Amino acid sequence: MIRVVLTDDHKLIRDGLKALLKDEPAIEVVGEASDGDELIGLLKKTAVDVVLLDLNMPGKDGFELTKYIRQHHAGVKVLVLSMLEHERYVHQAIAEGASGYLLKNAGKEELSSAIKLVATGTPYICSNFTIDLLKKTHAPEGHAEQQAAQQPERRELTKRELEVLNLIGQGYTNAEIAEKLFTSKRTVETHRQNLLEKTHTKNTATLIKYAIQNGIIS
Repeated sequence: MIRVVLTDDHKLIRDGLKALLKDEPAIEVVGEASDGDELIGLLKKTAVDVVLLDLNMPGKDGFELTKYIRQHHAGVKVLVLSMLEHERYVHQAIAEGASGYLLKNAGKEELSSAIKLVATGTPYICSNFTIDLLKKTHAPEGHAEQQAAQQPERRELTKRELEVLNLIGQGYTNAEIAEKLFTSKRTVETHRQNLLEKTHTKNTATLIKYAIQNGIIS
């Protein structure tokens, strides 16, 4: 029996995952956590084989938690389950110690297969990324360099991303921004990640510095 802990700050997501896994005879959900502190507490008192982990978490994010698990619970495997569909997040998660990366649009069969593979020590990357990697591997020589050269160094920000950036610069939290823009906190988190990616910045501080230096916000 593979013992799994679900870690996501949205109860609706955790409930959905439990519903998908309840009929899997080889998988048992032994706990759930809504943030990093809850997960760390669970790991101290519960026998766990696989942690199903979101990257966008309040407090410690998924990368920090993956590193913590690698350092303090070496026998526990981390399977990232995220809506962030970009290779850089996959590379970073694997570098921190994750055994797999799965997108939230995955189906029930892929989810259960990924958990089983990761539990046995086999790394798993979701099909979306493996197909892209295969395409790059079989691309004609020089094609990747030519394609990269043709891409603009900075991608244009959307109107909504500019609104989010402006509110971040004013010091509003994700929850406050969501309320002001009449959207969900999750959507704001996605816009924030897109801003970091498009501006090639690492965190909020460098994002704001970039925005000021380039005259995007005052």
